[in-house]
Amino acid sequence: MSGARLALTLCVTKAREGSEADLDALESMFQQLGFESTVKRDPTAQQFLEELEKFQQAIDAREDFVSCAFVVLMGHGLEGRLKGEDEKMVKLEDLFQVLNNKNCWALRAKPKVYIVQACRGEQRDPGEPVGGDNLVMISKITTETIPTYTDTLHVYSTVEGHIAYRHKEEGSYFIQTLVDVFMNRRESILELLTEVTRRMAEAELVQEGKPRKVNPEIQSTLRKRLYLQQN
Repeated sequence: MSGARLALTLCVTKAREGSEADLDALESMFQQLGFESTVKRDPTAQQFLEELEKFQQAIDAREDFVSCAFVVLMGHGLEGRLKGEDEKMVKLEDLFQVLNNKNCWALRAKPKVYIVQACRGEQRDPGEPVGGDNLVMISKITTETIPTYTDTLHVYSTVEGHIAYRHKEEGSYFIQTLVDVFMNRRESILELLTEVTRRMAEAELVQEGKPRKVNPEIQSTLRKRLYLQQN
């Protein structure tokens, strides 16, 4: 990535102990990776959308070349929704659309990475015996046009329907693991996220005296390998 790297973090800290530890870790990561980073604390549901729209407008107004954008969204949540500081909900899909290939010209065909640290439901995972599963990849190439939703990466702290875990002093296990991997390894971002998933899946978490398991969920429409570490 030869152009500007931009990052926006929107974080609800109210009733979310440990959030400042996550913000500090993210700040260190973005600084090391050469990102211009902006942090907004305690946005309302409407401000989540407004801050993203401001981010989009600022990106499109830039005269220099933009290589990549990261958006970190942190707050309480349910599946498909994020709770603002005012306790109202905003739809994640509404936030994701702001930077898509239709609405943000400067990021058209450029990687857009969303990191979502929030619960996606109320289920708790006690863990299961290890088993195998299959992964199927489908690749499509187009030469004249580009789909509206390509070059986007959504990284959720937990799978659909489940809660996310956060330590009141050390921050969320997801953000802390992601930052450690992104700052200390040099593979492509999907390889980095595979390592994040491996570490989280192997960890033994304890909540209310009971063992819990948690792993992130990754949804990608990236068309190329994305490397974050600068040479």
